[in-house]
Amino acid sequence: MFVTCVVDQLFPRVGMAMVDVLERIGCKVDFPEAQTCCGQPAYNSGYRQEARQVARHFLQVFREAEYIVAPSGSCASMVAHHYEDLFRKEPEWLEQARLVAPRVWEFSKFLTEVMKVADVGAKLERIVTYHDSCHALRELGVKEGPRELLAHVRGLELREMDIPEECCGFGGTFSVKFADVSGGMARTKIEAIQRTGAEAVVSIDSSCLMQLQGAMSRAGLPIQTMHLAEVLASR
Repeated sequence: MFVTCVVDQLFPRVGMAMVDVLERIGCKVDFPEAQTCCGQPAYNSGYRQEARQVARHFLQVFREAEYIVAPSGSCASMVAHHYEDLFRKEPEWLEQARLVAPRVWEFSKFLTEVMKVADVGAKLERIVTYHDSCHALRELGVKEGPRELLAHVRGLELREMDIPEECCGFGGTFSVKFADVSGGMARTKIEAIQRTGAEAVVSIDSSCLMQLQGAMSRAGLPIQTMHLAEVLASR
């Protein structure tokens, strides 16, 4: 299990929910305590040397893992796709990155494509809508899997919003550097969420949910945010 920075620091319940689901379907979960970050924040901000230092540590920590499962499309994509660019001038580390990359899986993709599971025995009486996070959708091709998993949650009703694939405006440091643009994007997304009449918005990236929850809380909206792992852990 690669827990990711955002989950570790701000949403530990998501990590615990992911473990609960994985163990429920028969996986043996290991949590290497030496893990830190994948290097994405530094990489996206142009600090390539610092990103490489963090990425080397990631490769060392997880080099023996059979599968590396993360509750984040953006972090999984960073390792699976962008380490290639990060280490293109360092052949030894590039080789290690290429060995590790195929073993990195976003949580929902691991459930549906590796474990071949759609029904994990979840039950949740709630109306929800689903937000497609950018990296998971565009770089990992995660689209139908989360919806298939939600369709098998007893008592849950999924109502699609009219712009499910549109960005929430977070984008890591983008939300800090371009706060006004980021806020405008979040408001557009929230208006679409409201039109569905959903009680909660679900996604596979806690960073997106953090962006949306912050904006909805400031607007006084009673809509909850839930990571897919939390929904699937519900009994």
